[in-house]
Amino acid sequence: MLTLYDQMGGDATIARLVESFYRRVQAHPTLSQLFQEDIRGVKERQYAFLTQFFGGPDLYTERYGPPMLRARHLPHPISPERRDEWLSCMQGALDEVGLPDPVRDQVFAHLALTARHMVNQE
Repeated sequence: MLTLYDQMGGDATIARLVESFYRRVQAHPTLSQLFQEDIRGVKERQYAFLTQFFGGPDLYTERYGPPMLRARHLPHPISPERRDEWLSCMQGALDEVGLPDPVRDQVFAHLALTARHMVNQE
């Protein structure tokens, strides 16, 4: 059975998704404030995480250790509004990448569940 990583198109699609997503984040009026001007490191970690998250090679764990997403995000204020803004940027990126609807829907559902778990303030 193919993983979501495979169904998405693997490495090339994940790379395009990360680029598209962070282009949106950097242009966003509130999300852009959460990141330093040079976000190469953030993009590299996101690429490694999404690769592993969707069933590709364990890049994140190999490079950075266990994901422990909630713990890693606790220092950052994540409200339901910020979660929704993040998801909106990701939705736009998924649209740009052009995944087929059933795959796109599965990918977004996984990301939405994870984003909900990251909320750490009202």
